[in-house]
Amino acid sequence: MSGPTAQDVVDATTAIRAEHDRVVHGVEPAAWARAGVLVTGASAVFTVGTGRSGLALQMAAMRFMHLGLDAHVVGETTTPAIGPGDVLVAASGSGSTARVIRAAQTARDEGADVVAITTAAESPLAETATETLVVPAADKQDFDGTTSVQYAGSLFEQSVLLLADALFHALWQTSGTQARELWRTHANLE
Repeated sequence: MSGPTAQDVVDATTAIRAEHDRVVHGVEPAAWARAGVLVTGASAVFTVGTGRSGLALQMAAMRFMHLGLDAHVVGETTTPAIGPGDVLVAASGSGSTARVIRAAQTARDEGADVVAITTAAESPLAETATETLVVPAADKQDFDGTTSVQYAGSLFEQSVLLLADALFHALWQTSGTQARELWRTHANLE
């Protein structure tokens, strides 16, 4: 197996950037704004996802914490119980990941809101959600590459990170908080 040429890398970057442009133009900004209201109004914000989607939401939880929100990642040893007034941000490309659906159902049973991030508007996760954010990207089962040329849901996972960062940026800008104030919450035990 030989390595890629410089042109291969340029072509791949161009393809991925084009896919992100399509995704960004295909989301419903009003739904993301409503999700932002749920997140900023919550007593605590929890995130859940598996695999790379879960990793992207861990980064989102960090940014929510930087905004001064009480943010937690489901499955961490210090994550408290969810309850009324809280919100769970849950990501599953297919909307059918069992662990994510169980967490969303538990959140709803406990009186919390659920923000679902998925490619599937008609999915078990979307049915459980208070607000569904549909990302027009491929899930990991898109083996024929009709929705994305990337491998196994990469576009969805990248989009979760990109769109969560965009939501953070919008929330930060509207908060009027200065960057120096956010910096005080950065980890200092590194």
